[in-house]
Amino acid sequence: MSSMRFLYSNGVVSCSPDAPPITTFLASLPGSYTTTRTHENGTTLLFWERHLKRLSNSTRILLNSNPKLMFKANKKSPLLFSPFSVTSSLKWELRIRSLVSNSLNQVLPIALKERSNGEELAVTALVSGDIEKLKAMKNVGGGGDDDNGVFQVLDLHVHIGSYIPPVFGIEESGAHLALVGRGRDFAYAKYSDWVRLRKPLEKLRPPSVTELLLSNDGDRILEGCITNFFVICQRVSGQEFRKWFIYVTLTLFFLKYLYSTLVSKTFSTISMAYMI
Repeated sequence: MSSMRFLYSNGVVSCSPDAPPITTFLASLPGSYTTTRTHENGTTLLFWERHLKRLSNSTRILLNSNPKLMFKANKKSPLLFSPFSVTSSLKWELRIRSLVSNSLNQVLPIALKERSNGEELAVTALVSGDIEKLKAMKNVGGGGDDDNGVFQVLDLHVHIGSYIPPVFGIEESGAHLALVGRGRDFAYAKYSDWVRLRKPLEKLRPPSVTELLLSNDGDRILEGCITNFFVICQRVSGQEFRKWFIYVTLTLFFLKYLYSTLVSKTFSTISMAYMI
């Protein structure tokens, strides 16, 4: 199923070529989303509980802070409403969980059946607002019991495609990074409009670079344009720690120097190295 894709949207399951690539899908709809992958031959969704919580929080944050990132506007349907007042609660999280589970159950079994033996899948769940449903309702999202009405204007879409895990321990599989400009607005939420907003950065990405890192000051790395950024620290002896500390200090100094010398539309490419 290396080229197969599946999409569950508005109660209908589509498969490629009717199901678009993931970037095209995300660029076509506003909303909050999260992406995970299957693990252990498709039997597990990796960190699924965390992804559900992130989707729940992202949806609430966008509705309360910037609903335009949740609803697709047009000239005939301008967005002239105030932010929502959705409360954070266990009830809200359970409703999001139910919304995702009901949709996922319609498409994941089909994708698992059609995939190649042993193939893993990338799974994206996107919550998008329906502007037409919103226009037909009043007093939606006022907080408390009114949170129930919010779900009547939300649609859940699930996109599934193939996923090839990278091979670790091979130098060619290592990440090659470039440090670029400022972090996202509403960074605590993950939203599909970022796919459009990051295109200017992607166009300037050097061919050898596999990911772009965001930083406001050159000292603190916030996240990647596509991936999350994190560091795994292994417990080491005192002498090894001193070597590691000197290496990290010099690396950070070098990164800061590169950042300070950046000019408009100029990247400094950084290859990640490991000390053994």
